[in-house]
Amino acid sequence: MTTLRLILGDQLNPRHSWFARHRPDVLYVLMEVRQETDYVLHHAQKILAVLAAMRDFAGQLTAAGHRVHYLAIDDAGNRPSIPANLDLLIAHHGVTRFEYQAPDEWRLDQQLSRYAGTLGMPTAMVDSEHFLTGRDDAATLFANRRQWLMEHFYRHMRSRHQVLLQDDGRPLGGQWNFDHDNRQAWPGLPHEPADWRRGHDHRALWQQIQAAGVASFGEPCADDLRWPLNRAEALEHLDAFVTQALPHFGSYQDALSYRATRLFHSLLSFALNTKMLHPREVIARAEEACRAGDVSLPAAEGFIRQILGWREYVRGVYWANMPEYEQLNFFDHRRPLPAWFWNGQTRMRCLAHSIGQSLAQAYAHHIQRLMVIGNFGLLAGLDPAALHRWYLGVYVDAFEWVELPNTLGMSQFADGGRLATKPYVSSAAYIDRMSDYCKGCHYDKRDRTGPRACPFNALYWDFFRRHRAQLEGQHRLAMVFRQLDRMDAGTLSAIEHKVRSLQDFETL
Repeated sequence: MTTLRLILGDQLNPRHSWFARHRPDVLYVLMEVRQETDYVLHHAQKILAVLAAMRDFAGQLTAAGHRVHYLAIDDAGNRPSIPANLDLLIAHHGVTRFEYQAPDEWRLDQQLSRYAGTLGMPTAMVDSEHFLTGRDDAATLFANRRQWLMEHFYRHMRSRHQVLLQDDGRPLGGQWNFDHDNRQAWPGLPHEPADWRRGHDHRALWQQIQAAGVASFGEPCADDLRWPLNRAEALEHLDAFVTQALPHFGSYQDALSYRATRLFHSLLSFALNTKMLHPREVIARAEEACRAGDVSLPAAEGFIRQILGWREYVRGVYWANMPEYEQLNFFDHRRPLPAWFWNGQTRMRCLAHSIGQSLAQAYAHHIQRLMVIGNFGLLAGLDPAALHRWYLGVYVDAFEWVELPNTLGMSQFADGGRLATKPYVSSAAYIDRMSDYCKGCHYDKRDRTGPRACPFNALYWDFFRRHRAQLEGQHRLAMVFRQLDRMDAGTLSAIEHKVRSLQDFETL
C-alpha cells in the first residue's frame, strides 16, 4: 500500500502536519514541470528561486527520513504536465491512494480536482495549514455587500486573532489604522539598510533550465541570487527586517526613490507565498517588537495590516470571484503593453527605474507596482489582462491568488470597484511628492501639454474625461470632476491633442 502525496512549488512548509511522523507507505512527490514554468512567460530569477527552493525542500525531507521522488526539469521522461507525470509515478510505484494540499491557484485547484476524480482509488485534498482564513471566509463576511471594504475585513481579523489589542478589546493606541502617519517621502536618511540576504550560486541550475528549453525574460541575476532557499534562511530574513528596517518601515512605506530599491520593505513575500514562513509568526514578531518599544505602533500596524489584512483579504476576493475575475475589463481597455515594459528603456524616469528594477531583480515594492507602473497602465488604457500576465511573470513573489486581485482590482479597477473604492491614479504631482524621480527627468512635472510635458499629467485628466459617465457618481472623485469642469475648452482641447500625440506610447 503506497500513498502518493503531491507537494507543489509554493507549498514548501516543513512544519505541515504531513511531516510530523515518518510513514514508509507514503511517497512525497515534487516536480519541476513545464506546465508551471510556461503558463506565462516568467522572469528568469523567479524560475530559479522557486526551483532552487523546491530542490532544497526535497533535500530536507530526504534528510529527515521521508521517501521522496523528485522530478527535475531535465529528467528523462519528465512529461510537460502534472497529471501526465502523476500517471507515470502512480503506475511505477503501485500507488493506492493520492493526496495533495489545497492549491492556492484556481487553475491548479480545478486541474487536480478533475484528475483526482478520474483515479480509481481513494483521494484527499488537505489544508495547506498556512492561511489565517478559509477560502470562503471573506465571502461570508461580505455577504450581500456590493463593495468589499478591506478596512472592515482588517478590523474583523484584528479582533478575531487578538492582534494589537488592549485588554478591553479596543485597538492599541485608540485607533485601528495609522495610515496617515505612514505617507512620508524619504529624504535620504535614515540610510537604506544593507541587503541582509545571503547569495546563492545557481549557475548550474540555470544551465539545466536553459538546456530544457524553458523560455524566460530578465537576467538570471547580476550576482548571486538572494531569495531564501528554506525556512531557516527565511527566519534570518525576518529577524533582520524586524531589527533593521521595521522601525522605519511605517513612515516610508509609500516612499519612492531613484537612490534605493528596497528602502525599509521586508522582502518576505517570496518566503511567505512559498509557505516557508507562516503569517502568524511574522505578525507576532512585529507585534512583539512594538510592545517591547523597539518599533513604533504606526510602523508595526502598517506592516501587520499588509499581512493580516490585505494578504488574507485579496485571497478571499480571488476565491469568491474566480474564474470570471480574470476576464473583467470595466473600462474596456485594449492597448498592448509598450515594448519598454520588457527592457525599461523609456525617458520617463519613474517608469525606467521601476520597470528596470523589476527586470533586474524580479522585485519592486508595492508603491512602484501600484502608483508608477499600474498608474501608467490604467491612465494609458493598457489591456488589464496583458498587464496581469506581465506582473505574474516578472515578480518573484507573484502567484495568481495574490497578484490577480492586486492587478485587476486594486491597480487597474477592471472589476469596476468591487475591491478598490476609486481608481488609484495620479498626475505627476503625487509621484513628485513621494519620490525623487522627477528630478533630472526628461519630462517636466509641471507642464501639462507642452512638447516635454510629463505624460502623466495629460493622461490623468483625459482618463477622467473619457470615463466620466462611469466614475462621476463616486463621492471620492467629486473634487476631480469639479476641477475638470473649471477647465476651459482650450485647455481640454490641448489635453486631448497631447494624449493623441503620445500615440502608442512606444517613444516615451
